[in-house]
Amino acid sequence: MAESPYTVSDVMTHTVVAVGMDAPFKDVVELLDQWKVSALPVLAGDGRVVGVVSEADLLPKEEFRDTDQGALTERAKASALTAGGLMSAPAVTVHADATVAEAARIMARRHVKRLPVVDGVGLLQGVVSRSDLLKVFLRSDDEIAEEIRRSVLSVLPYGDTLTASVTDGSVTIGGLLPERGLVTLIARAVRAVEGVVDVRLDLTHR
Repeated sequence: MAESPYTVSDVMTHTVVAVGMDAPFKDVVELLDQWKVSALPVLAGDGRVVGVVSEADLLPKEEFRDTDQGALTERAKASALTAGGLMSAPAVTVHADATVAEAARIMARRHVKRLPVVDGVGLLQGVVSRSDLLKVFLRSDDEIAEEIRRSVLSVLPYGDTLTASVTDGSVTIGGLLPERGLVTLIARAVRAVEGVVDVRLDLTHR
């Protein structure tokens, strides 16, 4: 089992359905329905990810069916017949060695639900979704507690005077600290462990 920080490669889906730029509109709709996903990577002939076609990219076809109104981009997508004309480009992607936190920030900042995972030359390696990123919260309490003891408390000053207990992902750190200034450091280090929902410090000071 991976230790913190989890990377995209730890949680991503490796088996991915994608389409070429020439894929017809109806084929894209059918694949989205068949695979129960909201978006598909679009690949160039050499396998590089050049865009993403999502449900939102397909909706203008229906939305502007009986009107010439709407922005130029929306009207273009309404008349597009293939994935190349429908897709949003360039694709928002992530590398497999990016941390889960980095992927989450990209999704939030770019307002996307899924990210194609690419290698150094842009070839598709997988896809990571919002639900994939939440897998870190499936770690057991015992696993989280063991990692905190081994990789956090054991390397902190006076860490051998502290205890760690975890219930439903919420961590309680207890014990005696000779220096109040270590409290912020301990809280930050524990919170960085994947799967931690909350941190409570039950510490006494000399």
